[in-house]
Amino acid sequence: MSRFAIGDVQGCYEELRSLLAHLHFSADRDRLWFVGDLVNRGPRSLEVLRFVRDLDANATTVLGNHDLHLLAAASGRRRLRRSDTLDEVLAAPDRERLIEWLSHRPLAHREGDDLLVHAGIVPQWSAEAALAHAHEVERELRTGRPELFEHMYGDQPDRWSDELTGMERLRLIINVLTRMRLCTREGQINLALKGKPPAADSPWQPWFEVAERLTRGARVVFGHWSALGLVLREDVAGLDTGCVWGGALTALDLDTGRTAAVPSRSYQSIED
Repeated sequence: MSRFAIGDVQGCYEELRSLLAHLHFSADRDRLWFVGDLVNRGPRSLEVLRFVRDLDANATTVLGNHDLHLLAAASGRRRLRRSDTLDEVLAAPDRERLIEWLSHRPLAHREGDDLLVHAGIVPQWSAEAALAHAHEVERELRTGRPELFEHMYGDQPDRWSDELTGMERLRLIINVLTRMRLCTREGQINLALKGKPPAADSPWQPWFEVAERLTRGARVVFGHWSALGLVLREDVAGLDTGCVWGGALTALDLDTGRTAAVPSRSYQSIED
């Protein structure tokens, strides 16, 4: 049995199937870990959702910001943007089954020393804390109450505190796990800065570069940051290599450390 972690698919179904063929993936033997953002921007989100759902226990996927955006749109609490490619999912005859399945995906998953999230973890959270805070949001998602989607958007608060309550607490947890790239040593997050990391003298650091972070005992597997490209270290594996932006879709064998990638066929202009 092999365990393969796969970067942001974002509706790039052809590339996903090509990558799995290259890996000689067997659905009755191997397991897949997806870093989130199964959908959006790419051309075939519906096929990706159906395929991953049908893998059942052989696939683990955490929710990314685009997956949450689909759930919000399906709830009627969020309008689609011009660059979204989710209409086919929302019009599908099995829409409700797909949305129900997606709403029951976790925001963090751990096996042994491997911790899977979409974006990042603030320095003040241990792996155990990240899982506990993810469960807080997951419980809300699984109730089916749409109020979460009315209030989860926004960049504040921008610093974790155990004293946070209500929607502010849930919003920050969501932002950390599905949107964050940069933070300070004190755990203040910056959701406005994108692209390459800032200069070394900036107070804003890639979240995994903070020396004091409490998740150093785990290998954190993540996506979301295509401008970084492939990041492979003992304690982190960044797998978003920008397939939907003309890059590649990348897989990491979690047990051997070997990687494989297929080039994009689904390029979307970054201005779209």
